[in-house]
Amino acid sequence: MSRQIDRRAFLRRGAAGAAALAVGPGLLAACSTDEPGAVGKAGSGSSPRSGGTLRAAFVGGGASETLDFFNGPSALDLVRARAWHGTLGNLDPSGPDGVRYGVLKGIDISDDLSAYTLHVRPGVRFTDGSRLTSADVLHSLGALAARSKLPVYRLAAANFDLARARADGDLKVVLPTLRPIADGRLILCQGNFLVVKDGTETFRKGMPSCGPFRLTEFTAGQGSAFERYDDHYGHVPHLDGLELRSIADSTARAGALTGGEIDFAHDLSPVTARTLAGEAKVELAPTKIPYLVGLSFQLNMSAKPFDDPRVREAFKLAVDREAMVRTVFHGNAEIGNDLPSMGFPDYADGIPQRAHDPERARELLKEAGADGTKVQLTTGPETPGMVEMATLFVEDLKKIGVRASVRELPAGQLYADFPAYSALPLAGSYQMPIPALSTYQMNTAGGSPSAFGWKESETDALVTKARAERDQEQAKKLGTRAQRTRWEEGNQVLPVFKPNLNAQAMGVQGIRDDLFEQFPGFSRASLA
Repeated sequence: MSRQIDRRAFLRRGAAGAAALAVGPGLLAACSTDEPGAVGKAGSGSSPRSGGTLRAAFVGGGASETLDFFNGPSALDLVRARAWHGTLGNLDPSGPDGVRYGVLKGIDISDDLSAYTLHVRPGVRFTDGSRLTSADVLHSLGALAARSKLPVYRLAAANFDLARARADGDLKVVLPTLRPIADGRLILCQGNFLVVKDGTETFRKGMPSCGPFRLTEFTAGQGSAFERYDDHYGHVPHLDGLELRSIADSTARAGALTGGEIDFAHDLSPVTARTLAGEAKVELAPTKIPYLVGLSFQLNMSAKPFDDPRVREAFKLAVDREAMVRTVFHGNAEIGNDLPSMGFPDYADGIPQRAHDPERARELLKEAGADGTKVQLTTGPETPGMVEMATLFVEDLKKIGVRASVRELPAGQLYADFPAYSALPLAGSYQMPIPALSTYQMNTAGGSPSAFGWKESETDALVTKARAERDQEQAKKLGTRAQRTRWEEGNQVLPVFKPNLNAQAMGVQGIRDDLFEQFPGFSRASLA
């Protein structure tokens, strides 16, 4: 059976196949008969490769999955886009600028921090043969990212004056800043600012792209298939092809891996990961600090009772963080301190660890007249551990007199209607591993919708001052002051940082080399 026919059969199986996997890993036939070692035509960036098709499974967004990654809320939407489109760059703490550039070859910053000059890498070509130019970068940032409903893409418009952005020839883009910033490289090169061709308004199979792979098949909620793009800039992928499957259940993803139906299973639950410890043909590949995911609960300060700082503090003191790490993650996680970005240089690691103090929490609720208050925590299995943590948090809240309950949405639905999500009084969330000041700018500054009612101009000003500081030591001091205010008065309970518990078949290599491990890339991956 040919690979093309087999792939289409896989896409038709869809949800029924995923359900079958939950029963037994051997029930889904392999969707590719490629043998490792097959070699295709090499482009200008050719390097030795293993050939074959790597098959990977992720939690998807069901019918809401979209090729428009600027508005796609699920992890699979971004992973698919990273395989398909070229990125400006990725965060890389070992890089000279803290980043590894992609379709850009570098970014210069003016002495007064008023403008950034993006240098486009010469020779990058789209799959239709056209060259990538400054016009494509301008369109992707100004016309698409700026209109996105997702906070991560609004970062560009929040920091740069995109209305005055201009091309300086075919290979330079000048981005004026809205205010002086020294950390703009860390915003533009987070791995999710991807480039599409100038004029693109709709996303479809067959559209010109400049990522490591060409998209050949896509069915929302089921999967997508790719073939190697031989003229990819920098290097040609080792693989002949890539298949991304949407399998919501962690046990089903693990079953597909042990049954030989896939080669990589993304973000397994701690319980599922433990069952793989004795598998000879499988190895765990958890992400490491600073690439840990912060799991949190957002308290909406626009809604009662969370407009009262005493209530917010009570909810933070109620959490038994050690029990969450021990019970949900079997000790394979870090205790959080209600601040994101653990492990990054600008994280405020000198702030005392918040204690578990249910007695003081009860006193604060009584002082606020909120003892016996009723709350509903809305969450979903967007990443393993979210629902289990919500269940434990609710039990902790009951111990301080709060009448709490959990509302669990299906996988992929928590963020599907982002305005509705950000209006919830109490909601589960997770934070991508990016620097602390970037996280604040993305989620909180200026009363962002994702700030859940937090709007503190003095803290915004401190963060702005820190981000405009070229001296790293002084920037750390200013940033720590801002984070301390968030720690004392903020509306985020962040008890745990957990690794993505990925697993892969023995012999799979190179996935980590693409960086941005929460949303892995596969351009450097190879099969045994």
